[in-house]
Amino acid sequence: MTAYLIKSVSVVGAAPTDLLIHDGVVAEAGVGLTAPDATVIDGTGLIALPGLVDLHTHLREPGREDAETVESGSRAAALGGYTAVCAMANTSPVADTAGVVEQVWRLGREAGLVDVQPIGAVTVGLAGGQLAELGAMADSAARVRIFSDDGHCVADPKLMRRALEYVKAFDGVIAQHAEEPRLTEGAQMHEGEVSTRLGLTGWPAVAEEAIIARDVLLAEHVGSRLHICHVSTAGSVEVLRHAKARGVKVTAEVTPHHLLLTDSKAETYDPVYKVNPPLRTATDVAALRAALAEGVIDIIATDHAPHAVEDKECEWAYARPGMLGLETALSIALDVLGPQWDLIAERMSRTPARIAGLDGHGVDPAPGVPANLTLVDPAARRTIEPAELASRSRNTPYARMTLPGRIVATFLRGEPTVLDGKAVK
Repeated sequence: MTAYLIKSVSVVGAAPTDLLIHDGVVAEAGVGLTAPDATVIDGTGLIALPGLVDLHTHLREPGREDAETVESGSRAAALGGYTAVCAMANTSPVADTAGVVEQVWRLGREAGLVDVQPIGAVTVGLAGGQLAELGAMADSAARVRIFSDDGHCVADPKLMRRALEYVKAFDGVIAQHAEEPRLTEGAQMHEGEVSTRLGLTGWPAVAEEAIIARDVLLAEHVGSRLHICHVSTAGSVEVLRHAKARGVKVTAEVTPHHLLLTDSKAETYDPVYKVNPPLRTATDVAALRAALAEGVIDIIATDHAPHAVEDKECEWAYARPGMLGLETALSIALDVLGPQWDLIAERMSRTPARIAGLDGHGVDPAPGVPANLTLVDPAARRTIEPAELASRSRNTPYARMTLPGRIVATFLRGEPTVLDGKAVK
């Protein structure tokens, strides 16, 4: 295994130091290190972060390899500074059995670019009728600990309670897509002034908030762990703040696009801006940013949702909801939060790794720590060109936007997956 000596790098914004990576770990840290056999990387001006961890990624394989594969999604993740991603269950077939989650897990190991941790479905076929094989998936080689019907809400409160009770036995997590389906039937965008003006059926904020309120009460009653996916409204923030003050075991995520974009983008009728949950108002964006800084929202998760051309380049009403996110998430975080490196490390690495139980990830680079890390050039700015992205899909809402920050290198257990901004394999 090649040794790497990173010279004069700032670890999570601290004073410059040298990092020696050898045998999969950070072997030494200090000023003036030498290692004659090591490959030297000039870290002057760079920030070393613990490798990013995404709790919400759609890799599409098996079933929609035209949109993404585990390998292409893993490459996009590595280029975005990630060393671990949690792959959602809405594949075809659905990841609702030990066999399917093990297939995704093995594909991730074969790609070798990031650690791919499958998320298992809560219900069979994501249909909301009966619990999936939660125990079998937990006991499988993939060791599934997070379960979600993302894309669909576990709307039945009795079934949701049973799921929370079941996973409590092995400290699992139910990750809820909070959407009361009877309030969003036919919805095309956020319900508000813009939807009224455009004549598009609106998606009310209360459809999200009502499910979160119900589920935090269920989680409190059961004493189990609940995670809320892609929080998007100011009202949801207040429900979460109240639940956390009561000691409920609830965590929550926000996506980069909900931190930056608003429902005004729908005025273009460009389906790239159609997403689930929808883009909300500037008031919601401000509340989400404040909640992220405060810790009411625990993490940034990409909800990376690649789609084939025919599923996006069509009329708004027929377009599939979703946006790419892996290769741009850190830039959006830097744009929104500024160079608050400790906060960025907490929201994009340490806390998501802790929620998912991913040992060896989410740990700041230091002697003896697994060398899962990324190097960022905060001074760089780059213009997003969809054709240059590693994903098989092109549905990025940031096309031709100039964003701050550039991933220079990513290391997975001491092996580079990205060097000089380019994927190694």
